[in-house]
Amino acid sequence: MSGEAGGGELRGIGARLRAAREKRGLTLLQAAERLHVDAYIVQALEREEFAALGADVYVRGHLRRYAEAVGESPTQLQQLYSASPHAARPDLTRIPRGEPDHRGSRLMPPALLLVVGFAAAGLLWWLLTLPGEKARPLPVESGAPPVLIAPAPDAGGAEHASAAGAGAAPQRPGASPPTSSRVPIAGGVAAQARLDMSFSATSWVEVSDAEGRQLLHGLIEAGSTRTLTGTAPLLVVLGNAPGVTLRFNGAPMTPGVLVRRDGSAHLLIDADGRVSTAAARLAHGD
Repeated sequence: MSGEAGGGELRGIGARLRAAREKRGLTLLQAAERLHVDAYIVQALEREEFAALGADVYVRGHLRRYAEAVGESPTQLQQLYSASPHAARPDLTRIPRGEPDHRGSRLMPPALLLVVGFAAAGLLWWLLTLPGEKARPLPVESGAPPVLIAPAPDAGGAEHASAAGAGAAPQRPGASPPTSSRVPIAGGVAAQARLDMSFSATSWVEVSDAEGRQLLHGLIEAGSTRTLTGTAPLLVVLGNAPGVTLRFNGAPMTPGVLVRRDGSAHLLIDADGRVSTAAARLAHGD
């Protein structure tokens, strides 16, 4: 494993490492502690039992660190190791190679055809169904009687109401008072209705007409106004009803009792100005 030349020069790797360690006064254990390795690694290097150290890259790493620790030349020892029969070269011809899997290549074309077929069928369905769909008029929520919203009274309207009340027949005892009155529409009932909206506060708004057209949709900021025209009945959804002023065909109206506790309102306004509560699920387009 180790030898000496005629001049007494140490030629072997293990002999040079051992001589350098002893020259520094280190034992095997002390050298192992300095290298932070087990003692058997130091012993294997000095005995040139490189097979016990694993792969070639590990042997070279231990050899370089040991040489630096005891003051030997890492370059010379690496050259000696490369020239020694202990430095085994990897046999690349024996690297196992897996057999090519032809099953995957055979399955690829049918899988691609299947994916393309599904995509074409979905596109055809979309082209045939979506363009022909139309939103249908939304009915009033079942069980909720229509409620008529009275217009905001003005100076002349108060006198008219007083005169009308004087000539009205007295109400029978126990009869329920009327919940609302009809909104007068200028020019009579028309298929096309106009809705004017003024926003004193920011509110979410959705407005659709009887033909399913969406006339307005989105968050409208305070100070804005909108004028919408569509076929009655109109479906009106207000997220902040107290902050929105409505005029239907020029007649002002207030949601009043139709406003929910959270401030929202779902209204259905017919061509005569009658306003009723729309179902919440219908108002959101479900």
